[in-house]
Amino acid sequence: MKIECSSVTKKYGRLAGVKELDLHLDRTGICGVIGENGSGKSTLLKLLTGLLRPTEGTVTIDNAAAARNGAVDTAYLSEEDALYRYFSVEETIDFMSRIIPDFNKETALGMAREMNLPFQQKVKTLSRGNRARLKIAAAASRSAPLICMDEPLSGLDPVVREDILQMIIRYIDMDKQLVLLSTHEVREVEPYLDHVLFLHDGKIVVEGDTETLKMERQQSLTDILRTVMNGCG
Repeated sequence: MKIECSSVTKKYGRLAGVKELDLHLDRTGICGVIGENGSGKSTLLKLLTGLLRPTEGTVTIDNAAAARNGAVDTAYLSEEDALYRYFSVEETIDFMSRIIPDFNKETALGMAREMNLPFQQKVKTLSRGNRARLKIAAAASRSAPLICMDEPLSGLDPVVREDILQMIIRYIDMDKQLVLLSTHEVREVEPYLDHVLFLHDGKIVVEGDTETLKMERQQSLTDILRTVMNGCG
């Protein structure tokens, strides 16, 4: 999966979500998009999936301009709820299997069972944690080359987060798919990341393979984030 962003700026009125951002990424596996709230993580993921268009610059996925109609090549898990409230868990999975060509229904059902989701319960009555679990099952059941997950562990207990991360590892094809996982809580995800992007004030300030960065800087990812937040990236 090849991603290229060239001098990308996205403005919301007078404010910019990302500023003159450059990114050249050609790999598979799990890549952490790390930064404090407001650093530009969500804006970057939405630009890559075609949900937003850049105000300036270009965004390409495998040499084609990122666009919403390219959703067959990209899957997006939003931090906000984007589920039909009156569907049950089972109905949600069935609906997605009918409208998304690369959605694997058996994979989604298997993940839902592993996460002990109540199949007959309506989405509107699910706890925040169970809604998060359902969204993760839906996104990880896609075979799209690029899967963008925006704060997927938000609302989950720390013990559950590790189980979910291990499940993502099992179900994602690490040789064929790239997962961009945004978070500002680094400690739990650090062991699972192959590559990292650190964002600050709308720009990528540190990027590299996880183990290489940790070795070169003699710091954990949490410590690197702390350095970045202090403006010393």
